[in-house]
Amino acid sequence: MKIKICYHGNCFDGVASATVFARFYEERINSGWEISYQPVMHRAGTLFDETIFDGDENAIVDFKYSSSAKLTWWFDHHKSAFLTSDDEAHYLADTSGKKFLDPTYKSCTKLIADIARRKFAFDAAPLEELIDWANKIDGAFYESAAEPVEMKADAFKLGLVIEADRNQKLIERIIRDLQHRSIKEVVNSSYVRELIGPVYQRHLRAIEVIKENARLVGPVVYFDVTGYEMEGYNKFIPYYLYPETTYSLSVSRSSFRSKISVGSNPWSPNPRRHDLAAICERYGGGGHAVVAAISLAPEELEKARRIANEIVEELQT
Repeated sequence: MKIKICYHGNCFDGVASATVFARFYEERINSGWEISYQPVMHRAGTLFDETIFDGDENAIVDFKYSSSAKLTWWFDHHKSAFLTSDDEAHYLADTSGKKFLDPTYKSCTKLIADIARRKFAFDAAPLEELIDWANKIDGAFYESAAEPVEMKADAFKLGLVIEADRNQKLIERIIRDLQHRSIKEVVNSSYVRELIGPVYQRHLRAIEVIKENARLVGPVVYFDVTGYEMEGYNKFIPYYLYPETTYSLSVSRSSFRSKISVGSNPWSPNPRRHDLAAICERYGGGGHAVVAAISLAPEELEKARRIANEIVEELQT
């Protein structure tokens, strides 16, 4: 028998959510079942190929809802949790007691831990370090942008590898190790440690690329990095470089999408006045009020740039 866990790929909270759910499932639901993992990413069009739900039970954590009859468990904390109103209606009609949404949570990891404790008598204490770091990272609970950009803590180094590496087997190994080992122990494992140097150099290069390409438009720092291999970058770099700005907006491209990323500066002297998730939802994207994104097809780069310019204009008001 098998449980398939679909998690938000290349995301610290997604990996931590998969870790906590897997240990909870093993200890409190079906001990001894095979556990397999599947990263899922935001992209244009349909997010889920029905064939990925190939377990006897299937779970989605830290990602949008699916109305598939094959979906058994669901946990999410995003304001934009549903692709369609039909999906939302399907969730609201669910009576399984195994599907949970709470956008007041800063991280899905903590949501899973709290619900598993409260409803299923799960002891999450052995995973408390991971839960706390996932909440801190996804909730941006930092004193300044320097903390996540300068990356002195082991959790940030692990996050670098998670966000940069596309080797699914390696990420699965990290998820399995985190269920029973500390973050420091995993970071010091040879298979992780050998990757940190190269991805950290890529991080330093991203700082330079953003600095070279950024332009300030009122309260927005805007940059187009489609000519570089940096579809993912540390979202706090813009605020590290431009601490007075209120918003950041970027356009990037990978093999499977053109992406518009929109964020707000937690330390800006001028407060955020816009709900970024609501803005992105109008273009088929979503996220949180403070950070959101839109995914289009790779060939829709010019459309992505047009949307980005429209959002830059909207953020001036």
